[in-house]
Amino acid sequence: MDFTTYTMPEFERSWHHEVMCEYLDAFVRIDITRLIISLPPRHTKSEFVSRRLPALILGQNPDAPIIAASYGADLARRMNRDVQRIMDDAPYRRLFPETTLSGANVRTVAQGSWLRNSDMFEVVEYNGYYRGAGVGGAITGMGMKYGIIDDPIKNRQDANSPTIRQKIWDWYTSTFRTRLAPGGCILVTMTRWHQDDLVGRLLALAASDPDADQWTVLTLPAIAEEPIADYDRREVGEALWPTRFDLAELNKTRVSLGSYDWNSLYMQRPAPPEGGMFKRQWFDIVGAAPRNAQRVRYWDKAGSASKGDYTCGALLAKDTNGTFYIEDIVRGQWSALERETIIKQTAEVDAQRGGVVIWQEQEPGSGGLESAQSTTRNLAGHVVRTERVTGDKETRAMPFAAQCEAMNVKIVRGEWNTAYLNELASFPYGAHDDQIDASSCAFNKLVVPMRQQVRSREY
Repeated sequence: MDFTTYTMPEFERSWHHEVMCEYLDAFVRIDITRLIISLPPRHTKSEFVSRRLPALILGQNPDAPIIAASYGADLARRMNRDVQRIMDDAPYRRLFPETTLSGANVRTVAQGSWLRNSDMFEVVEYNGYYRGAGVGGAITGMGMKYGIIDDPIKNRQDANSPTIRQKIWDWYTSTFRTRLAPGGCILVTMTRWHQDDLVGRLLALAASDPDADQWTVLTLPAIAEEPIADYDRREVGEALWPTRFDLAELNKTRVSLGSYDWNSLYMQRPAPPEGGMFKRQWFDIVGAAPRNAQRVRYWDKAGSASKGDYTCGALLAKDTNGTFYIEDIVRGQWSALERETIIKQTAEVDAQRGGVVIWQEQEPGSGGLESAQSTTRNLAGHVVRTERVTGDKETRAMPFAAQCEAMNVKIVRGEWNTAYLNELASFPYGAHDDQIDASSCAFNKLVVPMRQQVRSREY
């Protein structure tokens, strides 16, 4: 903390900064060799961990090798440059005159030179260095006394991808962890995104195997709740940094995000409450949607009936007050011919409601294109649009879930209600998600003005 306020006099310190710095000081001294810090976004985590900490380590120990990683190479290079600026400033040079960097940009090793570039720099006349890398990047051939990982996950889409989470884990275990020198230290700091993110896996491994790395954990939620950790100086219900993000501001954020993102990103509890993204009590069952509402029917088509997947067409309506209605669900396991027959019958029924725009998802590859073209020909005379969907289903469902939580989505009474509510309550862990995906995509079409929507193919 003293180093930060000396090199950055304008810094506005808070009690949670002091607590974090106490743990970081113990990390620098190697009193703590495995440290996890979890904080909400915009609470100065990276200023300490990725900028001030490496500079302080090299000031106190210019022979220390450091490897620091973030979710992408561009962010890692930006942090690298920030560390160099701190070390070039006059206050740092007064504190640590022995720790200096090359006066010029040096990309390759030459006699009498020390590396200094946006990927790596070396301390002049000493063995210490700083190597920045994106998670998944190459750091082989280098060792580290201090390993720092700050925000290994970029966004919700990456957090929800099992493939990307596995890639991060494989890189950590096979590359990053193997670079650690005997007696070295590792710090992982991040905003939590998912139960199965890097921190989740590290803590699960520590709990299951006493021989695995055992971690000291500092977790500070945006709003204090039971049980309050010994290091947390707040009472229940108090904001973490009230002079910057008071309770009113945090509550606005909570409402905007919905409970799924709020509990993971701000409360550091990525396990969804009650096991899912949706809760049954959010939905009122009504008799009908207004006649003059705007309507979209979205089809999520299964590849084949033999795989046990469902084809689903969700009809959503939006009234003039901005209330949404799940008006109808058509769902079944059909052959291609049966599916096209049902889709056409449904379009004829929807035409009686008036103004229903039909959307369909086009699966990748030539088979997906042919299927989309076949459906469009089958629906001649109706307004049909096709899109290639990107991203995972959880990410697509989040805007829809936020409106559901605000109780701004109603369900029209029908025989399909029970199956629909069951899938809502189990999403994203249930056996099927076709109804949620079709509903989410239809919702997204209703909330985005047509001129702003992703370019579609209209036949």
